[in-house]
Amino acid sequence: MLKIPNHQVAGHEASADKLGPLVDDSGRFYKPLQSGKRGAEEAAFYESFSSNTKVPEHIRKYFPTYYGTKVMKASTGVEHPHIVLQDLASTRVNPSIMDIKIGSRTWGPEASEEYIAKCLKKDRESTSVPLGFRLSGLRVFINDESGFYKPNRDFIRKTGPDDVRVILRKFVSSNSSEKLDTAPDCSLASSVYGGTNGILAQLLELKAWFEDQTIYHFNACSVLFMFEKGLVLNGASSNAEVKLIDFAHVTEGKGVIDHNFLGGLCSLIKFIFDILTETTGHAATNGQLEF
Repeated sequence: MLKIPNHQVAGHEASADKLGPLVDDSGRFYKPLQSGKRGAEEAAFYESFSSNTKVPEHIRKYFPTYYGTKVMKASTGVEHPHIVLQDLASTRVNPSIMDIKIGSRTWGPEASEEYIAKCLKKDRESTSVPLGFRLSGLRVFINDESGFYKPNRDFIRKTGPDDVRVILRKFVSSNSSEKLDTAPDCSLASSVYGGTNGILAQLLELKAWFEDQTIYHFNACSVLFMFEKGLVLNGASSNAEVKLIDFAHVTEGKGVIDHNFLGGLCSLIKFIFDILTETTGHAATNGQLEF
């Protein structure tokens, strides 16, 4: 049975009069193809990436599994082509999720002047230009009684560099709440951001690949952070995971390093590293933290 995902933190949400993603009980995520060139290019990227032998196996784990495309009844009730992907949250219990758009430039080289102007305005009014990344959405589990903290889009749009710093801390705090004046305790930082399997280590593994890969340029793509607070509070592993999503604007690298994505990724890594250093006094990086 198809249903609207309850873990979506950014992008268009499905409704009776609006196309949006759907999920089923088998762990699959159905994303409506955008009209025109964007939809075709996103499908083409997944086809290319899934069969590209130049992509190392240890990097594939950072991308959703691709199951092809399918014409099916959309949320609007009309037949529409969808990309069929792995539902990244299907096996998780009350996951905390953060969506971060990477890059100081969020358009591709073949974008129209009108689209570039639209993106440039957003990039300048957000933290994309000053930081190289911006927050697109988040959903933080508080507890069984209070549910989730999920700020609205207007709040997300207005976040500045200092706000981003606070939100990245709030994401890994046991005292997360909707109260903006509550100082995040960052008590979960070492379990989620730190360690050999934590978010920082995963970002560093991605960084190492982006320092060499010239196959693709990941324009306007996002990095997704996920973990399970309940597991951490019960003394288990946080099940922290990093995934790359949103590939409608990916272009061929043509032998050139994707400095736009790499620069934003390095900036995000520095923020995570600083939080770990401030809260734990150290951050294990295996010597990979160089800018």
